[in-house]
This record gives sequence, structure tokens and C-alpha cells, in this order.
Amino acid sequence: MTGALAAHDLSVRYETQHGAVHALRHVDIEAHPGEVIGIVGESGCGKSTLVTAMANLLPPNARIDGCISWNGVDLAKLDAHRQRLLRGDEIALVSQDPMTAFNPVLTIGDQLVDFQHHRRDLGRAQKRARIAAMLGRVGISDAERRMRSYPHELSGGMRQRVAIAAALLTDPGLLIADEPTTALDVTMEAQIIHLLRELRREYNGIIIVVSHHLGVIAELCDRVYVMYAGEVVEGGEVDAIFHDARHPYTQALLACDPARFHERLDRLPTIPGSLPNLTQPPSGCVYAPRCDRAFAPCNTIAPPLVKLSASHIARCHAVTTP
Repeated sequence: MTGALAAHDLSVRYETQHGAVHALRHVDIEAHPGEVIGIVGESGCGKSTLVTAMANLLPPNARIDGCISWNGVDLAKLDAHRQRLLRGDEIALVSQDPMTAFNPVLTIGDQLVDFQHHRRDLGRAQKRARIAAMLGRVGISDAERRMRSYPHELSGGMRQRVAIAAALLTDPGLLIADEPTTALDVTMEAQIIHLLRELRREYNGIIIVVSHHLGVIAELCDRVYVMYAGEVVEGGEVDAIFHDARHPYTQALLACDPARFHERLDRLPTIPGSLPNLTQPPSGCVYAPRCDRAFAPCNTIAPPLVKLSASHIARCHAVTTP
């Protein structure tokens, strides 16, 4: 099943004993069938909170304002039963840790049969046949033997492939890959990137790829949203973001990408400063304390969302100033 995804004025806060943590604030994104959307930013910027909200898997202490719609339905207004059906049938999430994605005491085959619990039209033998075909599709050879294996008998890369296969077995309209290569070594990372690149050619749903790895985003995505401290600060097509970034944070993020340096460095570049305290977000621009282009309004006035082209936006005072 395919459909459109949109978040409008989405805010998420976590109620804690130290006060409310405003993890997302006034986020607007959209995605359409056939698109691969990248969400990028440093750790703690709200990427995982955003996609967890999309999958309706936020913890009990989370509070949502705004709207996340899937096929025109506001996900936050669905009851618990409909939410479970949605996750099992229309929305699938591939987590960032393949080492803990599966039950260690059940075989891979038994767990992938359970992933298809909503397919009451299929018998167990038919479900196992689908599993074997899907494992082959994600590049796992000798599928029958692997189905009899336990998770600890597979490498990290193979477990991540199995996790992707598990998600695809549900025939989702929305596939969310949350840091799908973080826990893998460089060789396995390259294999998973290649797998996702192959899948996008034949998958007509929406794929959301969350990563702090700019190379992954550049290789896989059509459009990118750059997040900082719970806000989308820039968004646009991949070429625009990587070759004509306008927000100072996006520019700084790209300047720190190790792939841009061909000579040996004694020390990798970093962005000075640190993320703001999200229990008390700044009243002005969230990036102002770290920005070398900040001027007076940045400290007190929230920056506007500037439309730079039909598909390129940036939330910054500086882009409106000559």
C-alpha cells in the first residue's frame, strides 16, 4: 500500500522529572510514493524522535502537538488497535541496532513467520516460501539454512539484511531505516547501502533514511531534511543541499564531512560549541550560539522559514539579508 506522508507543525516533548524536554518543535516535512527522503543531523538533534513519532512508537511520557498524516489520516488520533495494525501492515521500521533486533531464543524463520501475522490468507508453508524469496532478494544465500539459524549465528551485516527483509515482508507503504549502518563496519555498511540502492529501484513506497553519515544520504536520497536541536533548519533536493547549502549549520556540517578531505589530517574539523538545553530552548535561532554569521535578531527572534526555490527551504535570518 502506498500513500503520502506529511508532518505539519509537529512538536514532541518528553515529560521528565527535570522538566519537559522539547525534542521536536514545529517540524514540517512531506514525502510521496517512490521517494527516498533523508533526515540528517548530529546526535541529539531529534532525528530518531521524528521517525519514532511517524511509526507511533513514542514512549508513554511523550506529548505530541501538531499532525502526522498518513494517507490523509492523523496518526495521533488512531486508537491503539488501529495503530498496531498500521505498523504491521503499512509502516515498517528498521532499527539502528541489528544485534538486538531479534529474539535470541527463536530461529530467524520462526520470527519472520510471526512478522507476517496479519497475512491470514497465507498458510505457514506459504509464509516460509515468501521468507526464502525475500532473504534471497536482500542478498542472503542458502535461505533455507539461514531460516533455521538463531540470531547469534549471523553476522551484524546479515542481521541487518534480515531486519530489512522482515520489514519488507509486511509490504509497507512507508519503510523507515533509522541509522541502518551505524552498528556495522565499513564493509558491511557498503553492502547495506548497495542493498538499499537496489531496493529503491523496485519499491514504490516511501523510504525514510535517518543518518548522520552524509555519504549515505547523498547516495540514497532524493530529498533531504537537515535537523538541528529539534527543528528542521533546511530542506531540499540532494543536489541543492550538498552543492548549494544556505543554512550556516548545513554548511558547517558539510565542512566537517571526512569524505571531503583527501589529505591526512591530524585532527578532524568540528563545529565549535554544543547543542542547546532542550528543556529551555532559545527564544531566537537555536543555532545562533554556534553560528559565525549570527547578528542581533538571531538571539531574540525565531528565524522565518525562507523559501529559496520551489523545493528548497531554510530557517535562517541570514539568508534573507544581503
